Amino acid sequence: MNKSLSATLHRAQPMLSKVPEVTVFFWITKLLTTGMGEVFSDYLVNHMNPIIAVALGLVGLVASLVLQFLVRRYVTWIYWLVVVMVSIFGTMAADFVHVVLGIPHIVTTVFFAAALAVIFVIWRAFEKTLSVHSIYTTRREVFYWSTVLGTFALGTAAGDMTASTMHLGYFSSGILFAVLLAIPALGYWLFGLNEIFAFWFAYIMTRPVGASFSDWVSASPKHGGVGLGEGPVSLVMTIIIVVLVGYLTISKKDQGVKEESAAA
Repeated sequence: MNKSLSATLHRAQPMLSKVPEVTVFFWITKLLTTGMGEVFSDYLVNHMNPIIAVALGLVGLVASLVLQFLVRRYVTWIYWLVVVMVSIFGTMAADFVHVVLGIPHIVTTVFFAAALAVIFVIWRAFEKTLSVHSIYTTRREVFYWSTVLGTFALGTAAGDMTASTMHLGYFSSGILFAVLLAIPALGYWLFGLNEIFAFWFAYIMTRPVGASFSDWVSASPKHGGVGLGEGPVSLVMTIIIVVLVGYLTISKKDQGVKEESAAA
């Protein structure tokens, strides 16, 4: 191998994998962050100037992403901080397109699905893999977080479409997407469904599952909810997330991802 090629490969793989191991803890934390992001986003928009709320969400997202890109390995609390901020801002972005621009939920759902598909195609074309176990270069990390943001926006739009446009309500929407979430899991474990496809399909479904059930718990009875309120639900879910992330930081049960070779 000549020196030029060796130097290029060295620059392309300067860090350890930047994502957690995909275990039951991963999925539990993911569901909690989606639910928390949904209700906290609504809380901010309803209790302050919406423009300021969106600006704060964007600042928080950018700051957390900068922190994530600065570290050279997976750090539990930083990673999940980014996921929380993506959840909050992704909710705001999807709601902005519908509420402010007046675009129907079905249109936003199709749009975000198409945008996500484009990201997947470009990612696959450049990196030859969509595996979350290969996130050890900056470019792959950019693709990864772009995909994550896309999944949150799509999940938010799809959840709102079923709950509002299709009049299923929050609880029924949660059940619907929970069933859809189970499909890739069963397909992977029982029928050998492609691991990468199963992961991303499930990842997309966790958003409307978490958001629908958190909306159901927080919304008033006249809107088909339990009526606990956005503030209390946000606080409780935040506490649970902090405790869980603290446990993962200490136990390191979310670490140990095997990295792929640079040629993967």
